[in-house]
Amino acid sequence: MVDVRVTRTALVPDPLRVQRYQKAPELGPRLLFFSGGSALNGVSRRLQHYTHNSIHLVTPFDSGGSSAKLREAFHMPAIGDLRSRLMALADDSILGHPEVYRLFTHRLPKDGEPSALRATLDALVSGRHPLTDDISNPMRRLICHQLGFFREAMPADFDLRGASIGNLILAGGYLNNHQQLDPIIFLFSKLVHVRGTVRAVVNKDYHLAVTLEDGRRVLGQHRITGKEVAPLTSPIAGLELSASRDRDEPVTARLRKKNRRLIASAELICYPPGSFYSSLLANLLPEGVGRAIHANRCPKVFIPNSSPDPEQAGMGLEQQISVLLDTLRRDIGEARPAHELVNFVLLDRARGDYPGELSDAFLKELGITLIDTRLIGESGTPHYDPDLLATALLSLV
Repeated sequence: MVDVRVTRTALVPDPLRVQRYQKAPELGPRLLFFSGGSALNGVSRRLQHYTHNSIHLVTPFDSGGSSAKLREAFHMPAIGDLRSRLMALADDSILGHPEVYRLFTHRLPKDGEPSALRATLDALVSGRHPLTDDISNPMRRLICHQLGFFREAMPADFDLRGASIGNLILAGGYLNNHQQLDPIIFLFSKLVHVRGTVRAVVNKDYHLAVTLEDGRRVLGQHRITGKEVAPLTSPIAGLELSASRDRDEPVTARLRKKNRRLIASAELICYPPGSFYSSLLANLLPEGVGRAIHANRCPKVFIPNSSPDPEQAGMGLEQQISVLLDTLRRDIGEARPAHELVNFVLLDRARGDYPGELSDAFLKELGITLIDTRLIGESGTPHYDPDLLATALLSLV
């Protein structure tokens, strides 16, 4: 056996290559994304029309919103971002199951009375609710069964206001499967015909912890993003995992074999836009992630945020790349060349609102290639256009 690396000249975007994928998405390439939150959901919806084989390793460390209520009640990983990505990749054609999609994306009223909310939940569990009426058996019975596990375990004081039904079904399945996420994610994927693979990067009840440049420690993802509480007043100097969001208990997570195999199978590895620390770098913290990325010789591309991110206060593009490389190298144990971990930086300088300069000398020293192309539409906001970004990435495979 001879190990040979073949390179090619890529056109970005490449209309012929993209058209070929669009004709046979079931045979499309395996693009892998390390992400969390909602920043990549628009791209995921478009991507399913070009490939049914994308891979999404999602952070389970969210500690705010409705996920926080479930985590506090059951000491489980966050599932909101997993449910959101599954829905983004759900089959939206006439062959899908729109009635199941409606149920999984429904939220209970934020101003509902506790007794009325519990009555709604009981109706859903029994299968006697307008949202379940159109779901045929055995699918309806299966869904209600998972939701019933949540209802039985739900604490008496659990706050159902604003709860996502999809999250409650996932939580019930988690409890029904001996506190394992993978079985219920697999079932969930089949129910809504998810066109891709979605998996938590780890299945542990861990939280994010950051050290700020002023020396302070901040625990919990919801205190870092600048969305649920005021933005941090000092730049982030380091990111770690903690066993608790209220007590500083450093912990080490390890990449599971099945996720290592997914990384090894990728034809393009993407470090996508989104909250830089809590969505992207959080996925790179478990032991083994950096080594798995390094072992895969496929192209690797970093797509910086095209508009300000509260987590990146004070960071220019060059510092973002340096921090990304440092995080990956932390797992490898040695200073591997940058181009073995990141090959391309993909951006739209003419329309994006990027912080700081990205010099040719900096990129040349690292051996990284800049791809500056049209990625932002005509909306007037500096946000990536899902179709433009998806087709650019597909052109790099």
